[in-house]
Amino acid sequence: MKLVTAIIKPFKLDDVRGALADIGLQGITVTEVKGCGRQRGHTELYRGAEYLVDFLPKVKLEMVISNDLLDQVIDAISIASKTGKVGAGKIGDGKIFVLDLEQAIRIRTGETGDAAL
Repeated sequence: MKLVTAIIKPFKLDDVRGALADIGLQGITVTEVKGCGRQRGHTELYRGAEYLVDFLPKVKLEMVISNDLLDQVIDAISIASKTGKVGAGKIGDGKIFVLDLEQAIRIRTGETGDAAL
């Protein structure tokens, strides 16, 4: 099993969710987060004063998947979350992290492993 965490732009959430549903992924957790990477924020003008926006709004997606779905999930997230022209994304499109997961347990039934997913 794998824990896949993706940080994407908020307006791409529906596209990514649709792409994951198309490959049969059922469970996903979505959290609104703020952060910065290479973008390092930007400056904005408010009532005549310029200020720096250090942390940009992002969406964090977390899903536990079986090993055989990993490549499909990564491709679906990568393609659906890109901005800009077809095939070329822009800075700030996000990141995907993949971690090995030892165990998953469904609390209601006590099922473990892939059966718990």
